[in-house]
Amino acid sequence: MQVRYSGTVTTKPIFFSSKHTHRVHEQFDISADDGSPLRVVDNVTIAPRVPVQPGDRVTVQGDLVDAHGKRPIVHWTHHDPGHRHADGFIEFGGRMYA
Repeated sequence: MQVRYSGTVTTKPIFFSSKHTHRVHEQFDISADDGSPLRVVDNVTIAPRVPVQPGDRVTVQGDLVDAHGKRPIVHWTHHDPGHRHADGFIEFGGRMYA
């Protein structure tokens, strides 16, 4: 399900290589304006790194994934190079990262 949330970054970004795609991802948590805690996972092999820090405001659009009792994940926050999936994005500091 594609969603859009605005909120405040609550953790520093970390970078990791996905065990599924073997691509580098950026991960950070936000507290959405509605109070929802969310984890943002962005493929930085496709989209540029977003230079966020705790306290920064962002808007994210992507797919919401149930993390089985953990913080829900918003991923696919980038464009789809194959044009088969709705594009996502992260908006930060007046710039769109997709």
